[in-house]
Amino acid sequence: MSEKSKSPLPAGDAEADTPASGPTRRALLRSAAVAATGGALMGVAGGAARAGEYQPAQGSMMFMKGHNMIGARTNPPGAPGDHEVPYRSFDMSFDMMEHELVPGVSLPVFAFNKQVPGPLFRVQENDWVKVNVTNNTEEMHTIHWHGLDVIYTMDGVPMVTQDPIHPGETFVYRFQARPAGTRFYHCHWSTPLHMMSALHGAFIIDQADDPVRKMFPYTRDYTLMLEAFDVNWSRKHINEVLGGMKRVNKLMAMGKLDPITHGFFRDYDEFQAAIADGWTPPYTRGAAERSTPEPEFFAINGKCYPATEKLLIKQGEYIRIRLINGGFLSHHMHLHGHNFWQVAEDGNPLPEPKRLNTVSLFPGKTADIIVYGDNPGFWTFHDHDVRRVMNNGIYPGGMLTLLEYEDMGDVPYVPSIAINE
Repeated sequence: MSEKSKSPLPAGDAEADTPASGPTRRALLRSAAVAATGGALMGVAGGAARAGEYQPAQGSMMFMKGHNMIGARTNPPGAPGDHEVPYRSFDMSFDMMEHELVPGVSLPVFAFNKQVPGPLFRVQENDWVKVNVTNNTEEMHTIHWHGLDVIYTMDGVPMVTQDPIHPGETFVYRFQARPAGTRFYHCHWSTPLHMMSALHGAFIIDQADDPVRKMFPYTRDYTLMLEAFDVNWSRKHINEVLGGMKRVNKLMAMGKLDPITHGFFRDYDEFQAAIADGWTPPYTRGAAERSTPEPEFFAINGKCYPATEKLLIKQGEYIRIRLINGGFLSHHMHLHGHNFWQVAEDGNPLPEPKRLNTVSLFPGKTADIIVYGDNPGFWTFHDHDVRRVMNNGIYPGGMLTLLEYEDMGDVPYVPSIAINE
């Protein structure tokens, strides 16, 4: 959607019992109560973290008993303090909601600020940014700032650069916005499930001397997040996670949930020792729950055709379209009636623009294109892998929208909507 139409980012300073020896994380969550009464428990050191300001020490609080973070405000080390640099401050939240993809089809999702996709950040290159992220769900989360060169403690990879953000906790990310270009953010905890929630959003870093605008004086700027959804898979696993997390959070606060139950180890030696002691990894034969999402709905900015938003243009106008692949499938976006210029890849300007009519985006990739209004009409813009232009196997649908000229004049043929061809 265009930056003008995007919601602004708020600113501000019954489950089956399973042995605990080696289930998947979802099975573990269904049976977390078992861990409180049976099985060999690994020793953990440290005390419960108290609500309020929390400054993490070396190592993870996941190995502390009773690490209830409800009400805590976690400020990780590594970034300048509020008194050292002028921060642009934003408030974000993880929420649970029901989201409509297309009339008649909704699914439960984890969402940023109760919207899909999450809010669009728009900052200047080298701005110092502070994001206060509050977890209003019963699941754990993080934010990875994809394509940004952040301080490592702000990279959002659970158990590598930070602990996951617990229910009720506020985690403060601080970093400098660089390099310029089309970037994005997404949750990096339980990534396959949260990717099915479109738990992501665009992060646009502008620069004062924009090389793209120098070459192509564009007047409108659109951002399109490309997404894929397996509705039934998402509903099933979100329900399992939410049911199990109620028990996990309670046991965690009571100091009765062992790290091994989560599958957390201080290092590889401890992991090997647990296996030697009889613990069974969930991925081994006979223990693994084989469940891979198979999307049947494909979306642009959280909506499937015909609910997708149109791209508007006028004759003689340049527009910029920022494409972000937030899912795990590849997409090949084709524009009818025009050859466009690809001007950036992964947010970085290309030395020479490429003249194309189809641009491919692999998972995690971004591509910026410039379209010039020199062919008035109503033009389809869609994934040329037509399996992604369906709603639950019905064509047309999915990842499809229109480029529409606002100053057409006499219209020889007026577009209508086909739901089943």
